[in-house]
Amino acid sequence: CVRAGNCFVPISEIIAVEETEFNKKQRNIGRWHKMAKLHAFTVHYVKKARNHRWRCSDVTFWCVDEPICNQWIQALKEILEMQKSRPKQLLVYINPYGGKRQGKRIYEQKVAPLFSLASISTDVVITEHANHAKDNLSEVNIYKYDGVVCVGGDGMFSEVMHGLIGRMQKDSGIDQNNPKASLVQCNIRIGIIPAGSTDCICYSTVGISDPVTSALHIIVGDCQPMDVSSVHHNNTFLKYSVSLLGYGFYGDILKDSEKKRWMGPMRYDYSGFKTFLSHHYYEGTIAYQPAKHTHGSPRDKERCRTGCYICKKSEKQLAEQHKECGLRHEEGEEEWKVIKGKFLAINAVNMSCACPRSPKGLSPAAHLADGSADLILVRKCSRFDFLRYLVRHTNQDDQFDFPFVDVYRVKCFQFTSKLSEDNESNVMDIGKKRFGQFCRDHPACCCNIVNSTWNCDGETLDSSAIEVRVHCQLIKLFARGIEENCKDEAAYSRSSVEQLL
Repeated sequence: CVRAGNCFVPISEIIAVEETEFNKKQRNIGRWHKMAKLHAFTVHYVKKARNHRWRCSDVTFWCVDEPICNQWIQALKEILEMQKSRPKQLLVYINPYGGKRQGKRIYEQKVAPLFSLASISTDVVITEHANHAKDNLSEVNIYKYDGVVCVGGDGMFSEVMHGLIGRMQKDSGIDQNNPKASLVQCNIRIGIIPAGSTDCICYSTVGISDPVTSALHIIVGDCQPMDVSSVHHNNTFLKYSVSLLGYGFYGDILKDSEKKRWMGPMRYDYSGFKTFLSHHYYEGTIAYQPAKHTHGSPRDKERCRTGCYICKKSEKQLAEQHKECGLRHEEGEEEWKVIKGKFLAINAVNMSCACPRSPKGLSPAAHLADGSADLILVRKCSRFDFLRYLVRHTNQDDQFDFPFVDVYRVKCFQFTSKLSEDNESNVMDIGKKRFGQFCRDHPACCCNIVNSTWNCDGETLDSSAIEVRVHCQLIKLFARGIEENCKDEAAYSRSSVEQLL
């Protein structure tokens, strides 16, 4: 058997193997010309390019002995069958209205052919209204699928995530309204085919927002666990969050942009500029529990990458803590830290929140699966200083190196606005015990607007008093985290088809 070209293909990144009709034009080696017939098979595989982009490529192998050729085809197919992490059947939800309304076209033209090539069967649901996917997941037999794929933006992913987590808790008898409940992990992986206005989650877990790249990660069966934060108000479940919980600046941007959906993606730029000029700040109190189990900090240079050792160590340490003293006992004994003040922005992120405009994200050293969130507090400052802080998101400087910016790695936190504390003395009994009384040396007119809105992964939450808890590795994605270096196939491991041949 002879290889075609100088190419090494890892078994783990082979997409499919199929018999090939040999083309006589391919006989470019003189010694083959005398042979009556050649037999060939083609290996379709992942070809890595720059900037974390993946493409489907192929290489053809040929020989003169038909039985040997068939043996190799059969052997390679059996090896692929042994890759148990690869999905065989997927449930696909497509949002035809999100982003530029290209979701259906992207799936049919770029993704479906790849799934077919990899012999993955799919059940496709075109969503017709908000929460269609979420409602459907509460009824469908999800256990016959190896994964759920959403085609759309961050909003579509959030809908599928809520449906899947909710279904798992319902089937396990877990009350989601209990903020201290230990939630059941979701072992059914979620795949994201980016087709929205913003694809922050895809970018932060794969390294690029590209439908073909994401489809190939699904095909090879990648698995990336991810933390999820639950948000409650008064013992009532509100939302789950995997990327940004933002109060103040990012909440105001979202609230304003929702009124301007007719502008398309440009609405975020317009609302962002308008919100920056308004320069509103908000009074409130935050109480948080430090994430002492983590092995990193928001100010270090350790980025979350494929096979992140910080995530693995933090998960192990957290599991040991829970085993020793139990979740409830641990939270009851551990000290809560309290911060009062006037804030331009309060952000809590479970991931870096990187995107093309902000390659480092809101918290460059945030980790996907370490059981913690980075709590970023931007205190009242001048408009110029706030601009300096925002600009830091686009360059290589330390964006937390300002006297008005504080960042903490936490496992849970509570927030109460000044107005909520004044008007609702029973918002949270636990909050009243820990927060104490607010500073009342400033009149209410001090603030331009009394309350902001929470931006929860691109959706608004109007509750100004919330309790947030991080659930370690609650869900799994068809991803592998961002790879350190994307090398081409010439540098692949020799654990490959070439080695076998």
